[in-house]
Amino acid sequence: MTRQLITSALPYINGIKHLGNMVGSMLPADVYSRYLRARGHEVLYICATDEHGTPAELAAKEAGLPVAEYCAQQHDVQKAIYEGFELSFDYFGRSSSPQNREITQTIARQLQASGFIEERAIRQVYSVEDARFLPDRYIVGTCPHCGYDKARGDQCENCTRVLDPTDLIDPRSAISGSSELEVRETKHLFLLQSKLADEVEGWVDEHGKDWPVLASSIARKWLTEGLHDRAITRDLEWGVPVPADTWPELAAEGKVFYVWFDAPIEYIGATNEWADAAPDGESRDWRSWWYEADDTVRYTQFMGKDNVPFHSVMFPATQLGTRDAWKKVDFLKPFNWLNYYGGKFSTSQQRGIFTDAALEILPADYWRYFLMANAPESDDTNFTWELFASSVNKDLADTLGNFVNRVLSFSRKRFGDEVPAGRAAGEAEQKLGTEIAELLAEYEGQLEALQFRKAAQALRALWSAGNSYLETKAPWLEAKTDLDGAALTLRTAMNLIHLYAVVSAPFIPASSAAMRSAFALAGDTRGWVEPEQASSLDLVPAGTPFTVPPVLFAKITEDDLEAYRTRFGGAEADPS
Repeated sequence: MTRQLITSALPYINGIKHLGNMVGSMLPADVYSRYLRARGHEVLYICATDEHGTPAELAAKEAGLPVAEYCAQQHDVQKAIYEGFELSFDYFGRSSSPQNREITQTIARQLQASGFIEERAIRQVYSVEDARFLPDRYIVGTCPHCGYDKARGDQCENCTRVLDPTDLIDPRSAISGSSELEVRETKHLFLLQSKLADEVEGWVDEHGKDWPVLASSIARKWLTEGLHDRAITRDLEWGVPVPADTWPELAAEGKVFYVWFDAPIEYIGATNEWADAAPDGESRDWRSWWYEADDTVRYTQFMGKDNVPFHSVMFPATQLGTRDAWKKVDFLKPFNWLNYYGGKFSTSQQRGIFTDAALEILPADYWRYFLMANAPESDDTNFTWELFASSVNKDLADTLGNFVNRVLSFSRKRFGDEVPAGRAAGEAEQKLGTEIAELLAEYEGQLEALQFRKAAQALRALWSAGNSYLETKAPWLEAKTDLDGAALTLRTAMNLIHLYAVVSAPFIPASSAAMRSAFALAGDTRGWVEPEQASSLDLVPAGTPFTVPPVLFAKITEDDLEAYRTRFGGAEADPS
């Protein structure tokens, strides 16, 4: 089988991420990874914290910590949250790792040797008091458009206008607060994307034709507008340093690479970290995934739409410009925005539900299912507590959880603690088996196509088929006049529970494990159930001991909703 390399956009280091970040990259990548592993593929799912750039330095300064210590702490905090969501990373690395530093510098040297990096003099704001050049985000002042007095030199967060530092009224240093600023000449490295434009366009034409329209249209928009040479170094204290063996003058000045140059390279760097972290006796070869791997590896990227330009154009331009055999993306899966009551989730303004708070109030499976069932694939989608409660109560509590509880509780009460035998399957069971096989094939097809909302719909239909069968057969009535018939119905329903446990695991892994552990099946290591196997509904034989698990999903009450709205905001949430 083809090996499957999967990456999700790197979460930035400055603070806990909100649910929009989760559904826009990491969670769908996890669902897909779990599905592929279940089908027997060799999967490597890589992610990392993105730790370089101006925001990391500013956040560390605000926290009163050295930036390296701040990033180490925040990495551990984020990692723990993602473990709480049961994200099955094969490795969750750090862009500040020695491995990423080495590979970033190697790729920069390759670009230099191939003639695609040029040193240029530019004019930049210099703080006399801080004795350093200031990146755009290190300059704050009053926005000339809306009057917001804490606008950054790259963009006003209040009105979202893109700015240059020279646009600001009363500009000052974000480090010292000094307004003693000058414009001075300094040198930086530029990636000559203009020289690579034709190659990148040809590559997108060839490889992007099967991407979702959202991804291919963004890439083509950038190409149509023309690729411009881009500065790939910054004047910061924290970042991958420019190598002194290639650019001694810039290295002596303390230049580091721009975060958007080294961050995508961290996919490779984190794979190197994964290889180096192999336990004793295990050998891992990171190069086989990233270097001359095109014939053996299929590479899928997951990201929000704001990251598409960098991954569909800038990073491929970097890789192409090395003139070396670096693995490039095969399929790019983008997502639109998940909004909160019509307004954006905002990390900086703490608007909406953040991942740590989500896990405080409800288990991960509630969030995993809702987010994927409402994934913003074709357009932006909207989170409301009312929609969330409806989805949890109808789909998880009523359709799946209630089915499991009704079947197992009634069977134990009427037939004891083993799967009852009853008579052989009849016409109703054969019809159900055919329906289940068709729905499972639909579910598989949507996951293969990375259509997560449609996959969730197919999964929900699988659960609903069991409920329809149970309502039609009504074993609680059958048992009064036909014990063998009731036993057959319950045995069939228990086989459905086992099937649901296996195939629902990509979406709701903890609940699936609870369902699966209800049956004492010897050697139950099945990764998946194929449609032709599912149709027989006989993988859990009569006589198998079982237990009734605790309630899988508690309903969200009106009191719960009121508490959530009070804590996080509801319909009155600021849509700005």
